[in-house]
Amino acid sequence: QVQLVESGGGLVHPGDSLRLSCETSDFALNYYSFGWFRQAPGKEREAVSCISSLDGRTWYDDSVKTRFTISRDTTKKTIYLQLNDLRAGDTAVYYCAAVPNMLVVGKPFPRPASQYDYWGQGIQVTVSS
Repeated sequence: QVQLVESGGGLVHPGDSLRLSCETSDFALNYYSFGWFRQAPGKEREAVSCISSLDGRTWYDDSVKTRFTISRDTTKKTIYLQLNDLRAGDTAVYYCAAVPNMLVVGKPFPRPASQYDYWGQGIQVTVSS
């Protein structure tokens, strides 16, 4: 069983920054890669960014490419998502998710949420003036 525990959300103003954290386990870091998703009210869950545990390769949705940064710290067993220059449109529940490395190696990162095996509980990010 893979556990993912998110933290770091909150209420911020437009232009502010946040760092989301997703704490996991050594087992997960060895066998899974990770994605951050978000879901706004009335909308489908969408992939925001992914990182490979095999080679550190990353991917970003065009809407966040110049503002968000995904990273990992294996010593802390944590995946991070740095959110800069936040906008009202970034308001959503953010989720950390794990996808088997076999679905990532030599392939584009999977986007459908259905391909991710494990999910965190979600954390609210609200951007409001």
